[in-house]
Amino acid sequence: MANHGREKKVKPQRRKKKNKDGIITTQDNTDDDGGVLRDIELPDDWTVAATSVGSSNFGLDDDDLLLEDVDENNVEEVNRSIEAAAARASKLADALSIATTITSEKRATKREGAYRALFKSITQYATGNEGMEILQSRWDIVLEACLYTLQGKGNSTPAEQYAACRVLEASSVVLGEDRDDVAENLNGPLKKIINATGRVAQVRSAALRCLAMVHFICGTNCLEEGEDATAVLALCEKVSAESYRGETVSPILRATALDCWSLLSTTFSDAFIAAGDSDDDYNLGQGLQLLPLLAECLESTDQSLRRSAGECVSMIHECRLNLGMDEEEAANRTERAYRRGSWDGSEWEVLMDEVKQRCAELSVESGHHMSKKDKKEQRATFRDFMSTIVDDENPEEIVNWRGGKVTLNSWQEIIKLNFVRHCLQGGFQIQLMTNETLQAIFGAVFDGSGMPLNQLEKRMYMSKTSEAAKAADKAMTKQRRTRTNVKNHFLTADGDDI
Repeated sequence: MANHGREKKVKPQRRKKKNKDGIITTQDNTDDDGGVLRDIELPDDWTVAATSVGSSNFGLDDDDLLLEDVDENNVEEVNRSIEAAAARASKLADALSIATTITSEKRATKREGAYRALFKSITQYATGNEGMEILQSRWDIVLEACLYTLQGKGNSTPAEQYAACRVLEASSVVLGEDRDDVAENLNGPLKKIINATGRVAQVRSAALRCLAMVHFICGTNCLEEGEDATAVLALCEKVSAESYRGETVSPILRATALDCWSLLSTTFSDAFIAAGDSDDDYNLGQGLQLLPLLAECLESTDQSLRRSAGECVSMIHECRLNLGMDEEEAANRTERAYRRGSWDGSEWEVLMDEVKQRCAELSVESGHHMSKKDKKEQRATFRDFMSTIVDDENPEEIVNWRGGKVTLNSWQEIIKLNFVRHCLQGGFQIQLMTNETLQAIFGAVFDGSGMPLNQLEKRMYMSKTSEAAKAADKAMTKQRRTRTNVKNHFLTADGDDI
């Protein structure tokens, strides 16, 4: 057919590209200001606290805002501390006022930057009762802005929706316990996002983490059936399956669902999690019903999903062993396996043996399909799981901060710690020092009322030339020498170490 001198126009293909923030998008899916509107794929490690999007801090400066050690006998330091507290309160109020502009802002990058500024101010500047009261006075405005974004209004991007979920999650920690009104306001919107299979996996994961944290911190037993923590626990079980609502579930979302299930399980009794046997369907623990799925997740190729499943199994095993024991009996590990709560003789014994074997394989896994860093992290993680699942030993983790420390000796406590750390990011220690709810959860005790060390004491205890540093250096040198001797043991003819 003659074209009468006109060439056929070829429609240009839309090429995917990755912008400077690691967001994969198409060339024609941006607004006039460069804000991404749709067809976005967020990176697996996307976070609200570390990216260059919206790098403007909206006038928030870090000077004089962080907590400092104060010598109560020094008038100048006391006055400076009072001024710093007033500056934090002022900056927090200014940051919260940004929420009033989000619904009217047309540029996506500006809206996302506003959420990042809100997250930073809430986690790092909303300290103590004064910070909680300031946030409470502006809570309706913050809630309205976040729900506006989560409902997709204003062509909100997945990055904005993710940041809005993180702001709500951090706000629940600051607002504190016994706040059923917060849980009631967020139940419906967050569940809609979680159930929306067309949403980005990272957004659904952030919504699920927010919902779990709200019920963990703010919820009580007074919520109606279907709106309480038990309903969220059931939702986590469904989302952690391989498919949900007719769609394959992303490994990121499945791992998040298991983490949320573990967190909410800490609010129930050990019997609710690990009691009963397969013959007793009515009183069968929720954790026992989840064991087949956890064994399947341990066979996954996704590292985060395997880790979440291993942590969940460790907590269920811990709950099982604690059944029917008092504190004195539980401390005696030599007899724990033969008391009530053991897997021996139960219908789950074979499955637990398979789980133990799989954890043992992952604790020594090697190969070129994983980076050296990932292999080291996985081995260390699953060795901790093995010590509990196989040897019935309690884990131990020590959290230090200025003025005190806390020692955690159970998986339930460690799960709470990891979840709160992920929520607060860089504001974790500041909140732990000032947030009464977190102090009650972890049993934090402050030594010396936060009295600071003088210059001489800092050199004695914190310097690289201190006795503690020298002892640690000697211990590390001895460990390196021992590892070298073990590697070279075969070189000696008489079998003695080199």
